[in-house]
Amino acid sequence: MATGPQMVTLIPIRKMDRAIKFYTKAVGAKILMRADGPMKDFWASAKIGGCEAWFVNPGQSEKRKLAYITFVVKDIKKFVAKLKTSGVKFEKAQKMNKDTKVDGPIAFDQFGASAFFKDTEGNLLMLWQNSMGM
Repeated sequence: MATGPQMVTLIPIRKMDRAIKFYTKAVGAKILMRADGPMKDFWASAKIGGCEAWFVNPGQSEKRKLAYITFVVKDIKKFVAKLKTSGVKFEKAQKMNKDTKVDGPIAFDQFGASAFFKDTEGNLLMLWQNSMGM
């Protein structure tokens, strides 16, 4: 049986131990593999909500203004509360239009709700709850 390519998300990190601690403790990731020897601080893989992610240290700092990683959740209020108990600090919610309702860090719009936060490596991450059914 032929299969297509597998998709993996790359997450740039600066400190592997710090990133692994954040993603396992706050987000609930399970570490699948971590490189040995000289590569141990440059590559690891994790399972996050049924998807695979690779933590990669690119060796140079990157600046990002967009959320390249989005976690789709069924109950955004509950997930935000869970992350807050793990010490995650959220960005201030932004109104996208006049109909946007803001509740703390969560912005509710016609198609769904979003909340933004940064990981320990400075990557902007997004939580998303689809209001159109998942």
